[in-house]
Amino acid sequence: MTPLDVAGYLIAGLMTAVAVWRMPAALWGDEEDRRRRALWGCYAGFAAALWTKTRAVRIGLNDSPVTDLSVLIKHYTATVAILAILSYIVAIYGQYADAGAVPRHVRFARMIQQVAAKASVATLVLLTVLFFTVVDRSTPSDRFVADHAGQWGATLYMSVFYLYLGAASAVCAYQWALATASAGRRHLRVGLGMMTFAMFIGVGYTVSRTLFLWVSVVDQPGEAFALRFDEITEASQVVLFAFFAIGASIPACRNVRRRATLWRAQVKLHALWYELMTAFPDQPFDPPAPLLRELSRFGTPADLRVDRWAADIADAVEKLRHYVPDALLPAAEAAAADGGAGRERTGPLADAYWIKAALAARSAGTPAGDAAAVGTQHATDQDGEVAWLVRVAAAYRTVAPERARQVLAASAAVQEQEQQA
Repeated sequence: MTPLDVAGYLIAGLMTAVAVWRMPAALWGDEEDRRRRALWGCYAGFAAALWTKTRAVRIGLNDSPVTDLSVLIKHYTATVAILAILSYIVAIYGQYADAGAVPRHVRFARMIQQVAAKASVATLVLLTVLFFTVVDRSTPSDRFVADHAGQWGATLYMSVFYLYLGAASAVCAYQWALATASAGRRHLRVGLGMMTFAMFIGVGYTVSRTLFLWVSVVDQPGEAFALRFDEITEASQVVLFAFFAIGASIPACRNVRRRATLWRAQVKLHALWYELMTAFPDQPFDPPAPLLRELSRFGTPADLRVDRWAADIADAVEKLRHYVPDALLPAAEAAAADGGAGRERTGPLADAYWIKAALAARSAGTPAGDAAAVGTQHATDQDGEVAWLVRVAAAYRTVAPERARQVLAASAAVQEQEQQA
């Protein structure tokens, strides 16, 4: 196995990993993610095409009853992948207000939208016809371009595919170069720049291979030269897909960090949320489930789930206010301060005492009454509220049920004394 064969397996694995990574967002995400299904289709299509180029798959398919089948499958999947990426470019860059002058890159994207699907279908039909009629497939080949150099049928077949591939690469390079120049964030500029560079390699790859094939029809090259040229251009394509896969992943790394934060928030909030929703089962949209089941609800984005949990906890606290006296709030604050907690932990611990004591009161059969005092809002936005609730949930796990009942009893005694006075 040559180093080029090893690189082929690695780059196919890398593209497959990117496709698998981006699949959940494309299939189950929100409207913004669903728009990126086309980009995911590009990853998946190119991953399939790259696997057909690996040595084991290539030889196995080429030696099948349909000689050189790997070439046809590779070009089918690559054509579908190219159509997917052109659709993505149209979706991203073809949107603009109808009023006023339309920028050139938007007009260009809309023009691509009109011809991309038809060009793809025409390419697939023409490739199929040429493959089974004019391409010499009398013996299986290992390196299709090198083995068929000088043959006009294979040259015509490959020229059709390279025309489609080169045009699509030029379109992507043009749009991504404009996007790179206008990108405001560094990670986005780096990612788009790498993808642009990859597409320039793609243009050079298709032009060089097309010229080689047509020159070979006129002047038959030696086998060693043809094989060497094929290996060099194949190596450039490995570099192309490496830059494309990594560049496409860099902008998404910001989302990875965001998703990791949301995942940790779910893990930390679940116990508190689950206990409150068990006390008020009619409140959540779905019955509360164990943590692993909740995390596997792929139909609901993580950010929406965390927001719902925060709202559910807030609503449950509002309901619990009717089962406790006003004196519970100062009693909870005093209990938190008596524990020797630092200033950063006293507030969340006081809320934790209040919630656990309120649940104990409701569980004991305390009748509902007027709403009692509750702690003030500690955040000004949704992210701040979730961060605060995560700290409350962490403190909640440290509060013993017996201690919470003691705090509740102390607050009830204080409330009774105030009423008698």
